[in-house]
Amino acid sequence: MTQPAFAIGIDLGGTNIKAAAVDTAGSLLGARTVATEDRDDGTNPARWSHALLGLIGDLERAGSGSAEAIGLAAPGLAAADRRSIAHMPGRLEGLEGLDWTHALQTPRPVTVLNDAHAALVGEAWTGAAAGLDHAVLFTLGTGVGGACLADGRLLEGAGGRAGHWGHLCLDPGGEPDITGMPGSLEDAVGECSLERRSEGRFRTTRELVTAAAAGDEGARAVWERSVRSLACAVASAINVLDPQAVILGGGAARAGAALFELLEAELDAIEWRPLDRRVPVLPAQLGPLAGAVGAARHATLTTRTQRGRA
Repeated sequence: MTQPAFAIGIDLGGTNIKAAAVDTAGSLLGARTVATEDRDDGTNPARWSHALLGLIGDLERAGSGSAEAIGLAAPGLAAADRRSIAHMPGRLEGLEGLDWTHALQTPRPVTVLNDAHAALVGEAWTGAAAGLDHAVLFTLGTGVGGACLADGRLLEGAGGRAGHWGHLCLDPGGEPDITGMPGSLEDAVGECSLERRSEGRFRTTRELVTAAAAGDEGARAVWERSVRSLACAVASAINVLDPQAVILGGGAARAGAALFELLEAELDAIEWRPLDRRVPVLPAQLGPLAGAVGAARHATLTTRTQRGRA
C-alpha cells in the first residue's frame, strides 16, 4: 500500500518548538514539542538544528515515510527566497539570516514564513477561517501579531510586514514600542507591558483575568482598558480590510467569555456596521499547533508550485 503524502511543519517560538506531521487532507498524523531554550551565547543555531532534526525524524517514523515538504514558522520577517527569517531583532539570537535548508542539511528545501502568517494559513485550511476568502487574525501573547487573508490568499505586503497589528498606533502621544511606534496596540494589550500597566501587580493575562473575575476592581479596570484598546484595533482592521471574520488566537484568547463577551460589548458601541452587518469575532481553533500546521500547508503548496515550474 502506498503511504499517503504528508508534510512536516515546525513552529520555532521563544518558549517551545512545536512540530506537526499533516497529510494532504489536513489531518494531524503526529505532533511533538520541545523547549526552545533560547540563549545568548551563540549556540542557538546548532542546538535548534539538532532539536529540529530529532523532531523531523520522530514524525517521519510516525508517518512511516519521508515528508513531501518541510516548513518552518518563526517570529520576524521572512526573506524573499523563503529560506530564512531576514529580520528579527532583539531575541532568538542567531535566527536572523539562518538558512534552514543549509542548517538542516536536507535535500528538500525548508520553506520559511512568519509565525502569525503561518497560523492564519493553518486556520484558513482546517480551522476557524476554513471556507473564508477574507479574514483577519490577531495573535495575543507576549506581543501582538497577526495576519490577513484577502481573496483567499495570505497578504504579505512588499516586505512581509502585512498583519503586524501589534504596531498599530492607538495613541500618538504614547511611549514608543520596539518598532518606534508610539502608543501601539502591543503596548496596550501585550503581556510584555502588563506588569507596567498593572503597576507591578500582574505578569500574565491569566493572573489578571483571574483576579478580575474574583472581584478585584483594580484588575478589572486594567482588563477593561486592554479589551477597549483591542476593540478599537479590531474595528479599525474591519474598516480597512472588510473581512468576513476576525479570529483571535494566542494566550489571551484562551480567556474565553471573559474576553469575547466584553469585546463584543465594546464592538457593539464602535464597530461600523453598514446594512447591520456585524463581523463575527471567533476564537482560533487549532490552538498551539496552528503555526506548525500552517507551515506544513505553506511548504506543501510552495513545493508543488516549484515542481510545476520545473
